[in-house]
Amino acid sequence: MTRRLENKIALITGAASGIGLGAVELFIAEGAKVVAADVQDEKGRMLEQRFAGKLAYAPCDVTKEADIQAAVGKAKSEFGGLDILFNNAGHGGAVGSVEETSAEAWDQTFALLVRAVILGMKHAVPLMKERGGGSIVNTASIAGLQAGWGPIAYSTAKAAVIHLTKVSAAELSPAKIRVNAICPGLIATSIFGASMGLPREVADQMAARIEEVAPRFQPVPKAGLPHDIAEAALYLASDASAFVSGTHLVVDGGITVGSRHSWSPETVSPLLDALGITAEQAMAMHEARKAAQNG
Repeated sequence: MTRRLENKIALITGAASGIGLGAVELFIAEGAKVVAADVQDEKGRMLEQRFAGKLAYAPCDVTKEADIQAAVGKAKSEFGGLDILFNNAGHGGAVGSVEETSAEAWDQTFALLVRAVILGMKHAVPLMKERGGGSIVNTASIAGLQAGWGPIAYSTAKAAVIHLTKVSAAELSPAKIRVNAICPGLIATSIFGASMGLPREVADQMAARIEEVAPRFQPVPKAGLPHDIAEAALYLASDASAFVSGTHLVVDGGITVGSRHSWSPETVSPLLDALGITAEQAMAMHEARKAAQNG
């Protein structure tokens, strides 16, 4: 069976851990050559050894345009060009309310989560044009769709990524370059803890805790894992999504479908709760309606 990324060349940022690492493993398994860009040099060098001949590591702080340009250039020098860009690098950014967030922290968050995305596209597009087109995938978040899933700076930045994806897809369509975004939900990686301002070691430990408890907080009763997002990235990067551009794919176990009562029969709706109706009473009312309907 033909592998889905056979003869494709991909650049993945934030590639040494979490979602990025999941994408590296899956993309290579599907036939791609990969430039893995990250600031974690030791992990990056280990990836080069693990995937010798199939992966090149590029030290890259995506808040620095020169680093992004060098990583894109490595795709050309090592493998001959670029077909796929997965703008994935990021962390939780500034922590704090509207009143507490400093201008400096806000700017740093946007430099990492938004400016890095546009700069990645800026430098990748010329190489994609040389190869007749390509696919760009940007990591956004459900925090960019709804309140309550991240700090205000992070959430606003991810909303910007979603709209940047749409407008850049329109602009780049004549060059046969597709642009799409992924909105992960609660994924068992360190970014959740990092968004709370926790040190990396503690955030890594929290990832295991998320894997344990997440199934109880969403309609799909399994933890979201990096591989789940990597599969979405593979779809958007491959020709399987040739007719898909300018959109965002929500991969969240259904956690944004509605409040808990919409999918959990044991939970009373906020409205009924405000009216003083318990879950048992609501269930009894439901059963009474069913009985009346069935005559």
